[in-house]
Amino acid sequence: MHFSHDPEADAVYITLRDVPYKWGHDLDAERRVDFGDDNKPMGIELLDVSGGVDIRDLPEQETIAALLRQHGIKVLTPARH
Repeated sequence: MHFSHDPEADAVYITLRDVPYKWGHDLDAERRVDFGDDNKPMGIELLDVSGGVDIRDLPEQETIAALLRQHGIKVLTPARH
């Protein structure tokens, strides 16, 4: 897993797996999940992160929430257990 934060763009990209990109699905204007050839999530793009990130509907919610908090980004929705 790789975490990339561009504060100037107010964006984060989290690479879940190093596989070729096949397609992406926009959850909303700030959140996109990218998928690999096997139709499993391979990455997550998050925009406008300075206001916090809604992790609902994201894959690997608990891991993503921990990564965001580790990098000082507010999580708006707690991970489900």
